[in-house]
Amino acid sequence: MMNQVKNFLGAIMDVALALIPLLVVLGIIFGANIPFIQYSVVNGISGLIETLGSQGLVGLIVVGILWSLFRR
Repeated sequence: MMNQVKNFLGAIMDVALALIPLLVVLGIIFGANIPFIQYSVVNGISGLIETLGSQGLVGLIVVGILWSLFRR
């Protein structure tokens, strides 16, 4: 049962990691108004980086944790 959940979540992460670069490229091409997406991915990523950068050491720790999760 637990292996099925891990496989399912792993598949979702694989899809998300494939979609994020595509959405960034679409955001660069179309700007903030991507026709079929109501969210500006580029602004969201920029805001996340700005928030983590302003937190100093805590931001670096969070980035390290996120990096280790994505490397799995």
